[in-house]
Amino acid sequence: MHVSTASTTPSTAPQHWRRAALAAALVLSGCGLSSAEEVGAVDTVFKFIGPDHKIVVDAYDDPKVAGVTCYVSRAKTGGIKGAFGLAEDKSDASIACRQTGVISFSGGKPLNKQEEMFSERISLVFKRLRVVRMVDAKRNTLVYLTYSDRLIEGSPQNSVTAVPVPAATPIPVK
Repeated sequence: MHVSTASTTPSTAPQHWRRAALAAALVLSGCGLSSAEEVGAVDTVFKFIGPDHKIVVDAYDDPKVAGVTCYVSRAKTGGIKGAFGLAEDKSDASIACRQTGVISFSGGKPLNKQEEMFSERISLVFKRLRVVRMVDAKRNTLVYLTYSDRLIEGSPQNSVTAVPVPAATPIPVK
């Protein structure tokens, strides 16, 4: 009986297959990580090939504060690059957070004074849209900031909103 000693490990795969696998892994690594729920979108530029450029509005429920939802609008690039997830979306974004139910804090655990709530890629590798929650304990208010950053250089474009918490519900802060 002859046993083959040929290996099928990735190290023996042709170079172009390894590059293709790496590119696919990078694209898939950014998919499905955020808990955004698309509320709606409007087209801004018609594209003959691929999807149109859009402004998308997503809803994010704060994972540590029940009863607060943030709505983020942002540009989404279409065309061929946009269809394949290769386009870099613009840094423009806007945020509005609102009380959408009774505000409570998950498990009564204290919140960090400042922490990133959500992060979503807006280019193949280097650019992310971020939402940060800050606690203004003096005013019993939750402040939410959205901005984008890059591996090398971010953008100063940002948007901020605040949700006052009822005085009967003090915000637990670390």
